[in-house]
Amino acid sequence: MKLYDTLTRNKHALTTPNDGIKMYVCGITPYAPSHVGHAMSYVYFDVLRRYLEYKGYKVQHVQNFTDIDDKIIDAATQAGIPAQTLADQFIHEYFQDMDALNILRANIYPQATQEIDKIIELLDGLINKGLAYPSSGDVYFRISNFSGYGKLSQRTLDGMMAGARVEVTGQKEHAMDFTLWKSAKPGEPSWDSPWGPGRPGWHIECSAMSLKYLGENLDIHGGGQDLIFPHHENEIAQSEGYTGLAPFSRFWIHNGLLQLNENKMSKSLGNLVTVRDALRQFSPDSLRMFFLSSHYRNPLSYSDDSITSQEKALERIRSTLNLERNSNSNKNHLNPEPFKTRFLSSMDDDLNTPQALGCLFDLVREVNTQYILGIDISAAQTTIVELGGLLGLTFQQPSRSNLEIDPYVDLLVEVREQLRAIKSFELADQVRSKLEELNIVLEDSSQGTRWKFKQL
Repeated sequence: MKLYDTLTRNKHALTTPNDGIKMYVCGITPYAPSHVGHAMSYVYFDVLRRYLEYKGYKVQHVQNFTDIDDKIIDAATQAGIPAQTLADQFIHEYFQDMDALNILRANIYPQATQEIDKIIELLDGLINKGLAYPSSGDVYFRISNFSGYGKLSQRTLDGMMAGARVEVTGQKEHAMDFTLWKSAKPGEPSWDSPWGPGRPGWHIECSAMSLKYLGENLDIHGGGQDLIFPHHENEIAQSEGYTGLAPFSRFWIHNGLLQLNENKMSKSLGNLVTVRDALRQFSPDSLRMFFLSSHYRNPLSYSDDSITSQEKALERIRSTLNLERNSNSNKNHLNPEPFKTRFLSSMDDDLNTPQALGCLFDLVREVNTQYILGIDISAAQTTIVELGGLLGLTFQQPSRSNLEIDPYVDLLVEVREQLRAIKSFELADQVRSKLEELNIVLEDSSQGTRWKFKQL
């Protein structure tokens, strides 16, 4: 199997390490509902993990939560709740959303607020090596003492200075030095440290977590292309600077970004479709197929029409799988192995899922053709299910038309909120109970009531 490495800008063979594949994927900052851009990234890495495990690798998969951050603090302040309460709420929703998309859970989900001791240990080590320095309660990374800075993003320090809007502050030795520890502002969550109360900077947490749970060298480090600089560039500097070992990761794998109206989909830009909104409209399989119809390194534009076409394609597969299996030994058998070989060859070529899907649909067409001729198709049907499973596809029939029911559920939720506002709690509870009978779950929070379908 060959994978594309962002650092070298080339494909390389994935050799077998003795202790399995150590894979670290950057997780979300939980200050708002997860959107389909998150879903796309985690579907890609889910398929990578499924395929590696299919090939016999033991994958140690770690994915973090940045559960303390300026955005979390601001959102919690607006909601009038503690920052950790808000972060925990959206972490809980994240798991529900990813479970609904059939994304395998990582082995470990460390959170920044629970790894403060390890973060402080890293900062001490970097300071002792002259790679970091404290200043007025903050701690900064001294990029001038790390010779390899810029190698992942292929930028020079002069080029970064010329093209960046750099914060000017007397606390830094160099304008491009980045924050490892932020001193606490009044009223903000903080932790004790040798440099005073504060909280970790964004980049240091991932170095601390990967070193703690996966060791000094990774096999795969993943995330979106928007993380190449500065986040992953800074991770390399911190981690290789601390351990003195290179490379920090054998492969840097970055997925392309999901676009909406020609802009990157992001919470900060406000141009997003939440996972929950998408799943009310489309089946999990159709969303996965939409993502996987594009190579993971390419950008992709979100489109209702494109996802609807995937649902139609899935229906063709379901119809094929529902054909009566005739395993009569006197019949000729359709041999699916050539199709399977092509599928696996596509996956071996830097996870080429569009090409792999093409092989799968070629097999579906051949099954339908041979079935008409009376050929035994049972082995081919089994292969379709097997290969679909490598892509995380279940081929389950959608159980409901979400578009038809959504407006009525929204209306009932609004009526229930009005009943609660006038303290008619008994009637409000009756509305909740009736919705539960329809497998619709309500989730009340300080930000309002959300609803979702219960997973059957």
